[in-house]
Amino acid sequence: MKVSSLAHCAKISAFVPLCLVAAALPASAHVGIGPVDTFSRGFAHPLGGIDHILAMVAVGLYAANLGGRALWLVPSAFVGTMILGGLLGYYGWPLPMVEEGIGLSVVVMGVAIAVGVRLSTIASMSLVGLFALFHGHAHGNEGAGLGMAFLPYAAGFIVATCLLHVSGIALGSSLDRLRPSLASTSKRIIGIAGALAGVSLLAGWLSA
Repeated sequence: MKVSSLAHCAKISAFVPLCLVAAALPASAHVGIGPVDTFSRGFAHPLGGIDHILAMVAVGLYAANLGGRALWLVPSAFVGTMILGGLLGYYGWPLPMVEEGIGLSVVVMGVAIAVGVRLSTIASMSLVGLFALFHGHAHGNEGAGLGMAFLPYAAGFIVATCLLHVSGIALGSSLDRLRPSLASTSKRIIGIAGALAGVSLLAGWLSA
């Protein structure tokens, strides 16, 4: 095996345990997390919740698996629909089973990566867009009544979300440089770890 391949293997081997350790840590609650009025707080929030990290990195990884136009269309669909969901939450439009939808997003994206599901670009955009509504609504609801003061927080949240998507795409690109069998196995392990974390969210063993 080439030195470059060994380096990639080391990176993946380090990443998988981190996913498993992160899944065992309590995540920040969506409501009552403190002030939601600065860019830095908005930027930090997605990076401090296991549901956000797993779901948003998974979207990027899944997009990388699809390739082509899906590489940017799928993450863009997530971000755009998340903003829509945020507006719905901000203006008080109800959305049922928000927490369940967030947990389910982690499970479904993890399973899709583990099994190697390859939906069409439109179907993939629709799937991640549906889940993005729940993620956006949960946080738009936090800013209800804050007016313009909520905008910097929302902007920081969106930027962090985009970076998590890019991280997932970068991870997928790194995996694809490995031998096909090793890349497939690594993706399967990562997907299973994410899906198990999502099940833990739904079961209440982790807080989102």
